[in-house]
Amino acid sequence: MIEEVRGLLDQYAQWLRDKSVLRELNDEYVQITTPYLDRHNDYTQIYVRRDNGGFVLTDGGETIQDLRASGCDLETEKRRDLLNATLNGFGIQRDSDVLLVKTSSHNFSLRKHNLVQAILAVNDLFYLAVPVVASLFLEDVTAWLELHEIRFTPNVRFTGRTGYDHTFDFVVPASRRAPERLIRAVNRPSRDLAEALAFSWVDTKEVRPAVSRFYAFLNDEGRPPSASIVDALHNYEIVPVLWTHRDEVRQELAA
Repeated sequence: MIEEVRGLLDQYAQWLRDKSVLRELNDEYVQITTPYLDRHNDYTQIYVRRDNGGFVLTDGGETIQDLRASGCDLETEKRRDLLNATLNGFGIQRDSDVLLVKTSSHNFSLRKHNLVQAILAVNDLFYLAVPVVASLFLEDVTAWLELHEIRFTPNVRFTGRTGYDHTFDFVVPASRRAPERLIRAVNRPSRDLAEALAFSWVDTKEVRPAVSRFYAFLNDEGRPPSASIVDALHNYEIVPVLWTHRDEVRQELAA
């Protein structure tokens, strides 16, 4: 089993390396185009510049500016707190609209991974503008867990076998009747996000108790996820939970 999991990690790393494209913009910045798709189905891009013997990785302000241009207000207290909590979970700073992280050559890959994952997470959290929906999906999941008195710790980060950090929205601790349960709330299920979740889980479960389980809550209101996304999660031993069917897992999470 260990060799199989190691092979999956190697395949993911190879895919990420093969699909990333570098372009020198000027004497200061290099653009990295990653294989992860944003909400416009464009490839997510980040930028690198040298800084006092190390590097600064940024999104160039594109993530927040794009959301604001789409009518998503990020300045309400609730959303600002949620944005900051999400960025803190990945160790990412915010300078006005710019998301950034400083790094050395030693931990460049880790910091790049954290920045890309933070961009995807922020896009997923705040994709829906106020006229479209009244509340954020993460808030809905939190309220549902609290309503049913399901014990949880929010926004927990684990370091996987590869040394990469992975953030989970909730961890339900183990009890005498049930193992540890990790949860991610996915507002806009996509194939790329499913792959990212799979890597997070494959990398993390080796350092967690063997019986731990991972649940992906998928927002299917208005736009059900495709069967290929659900199948991909199943293939990596992730439990996909459609939001409209959430009560099907209530008892096992409350145990």
